[in-house]
Amino acid sequence: MVPAQLNGPVLSLFRIVTGALFVCHGLASIFGIFGGNPATGGSVPVGTWPGWWAALIQLVCGVLVLVGLLTRPAALLASGSMAYAYFVVHQPKDLLPIGNGGELAALFCWSFLLVAVLGPGTWALDALLSRRRAPAEEDLAAERASVPA
Repeated sequence: MVPAQLNGPVLSLFRIVTGALFVCHGLASIFGIFGGNPATGGSVPVGTWPGWWAALIQLVCGVLVLVGLLTRPAALLASGSMAYAYFVVHQPKDLLPIGNGGELAALFCWSFLLVAVLGPGTWALDALLSRRRAPAEEDLAAERASVPA
């Protein structure tokens, strides 16, 4: 049985790896690196729908999820974009992901939904900012309590 104190760090590692992989897909599509976009072999032309916009979501949301900043909204947007990719691009080709090439879209969709629901884990900028904000809020509450009404 895994000790409960490992939940936060393991969730953080899952978030970091998932975000890094998503960033790589965005970089491949926008800049044509890492072998380029799978559909074009290079970069996707700027502004084309939906490819370039999907790549932009992959890059921006991937970075945010990777560092753990605005994690829940970024993960939810990433999850939704992968659901869109699965149902619009892959699912019409075949019912199951193994037959339509949508395994990555499905895995990213569910992985980002998990991060959106469970949060960023303990190793995240969101958690760091939350810890820094808590003492300041406590000090403000104590100051308000000491002021006579």
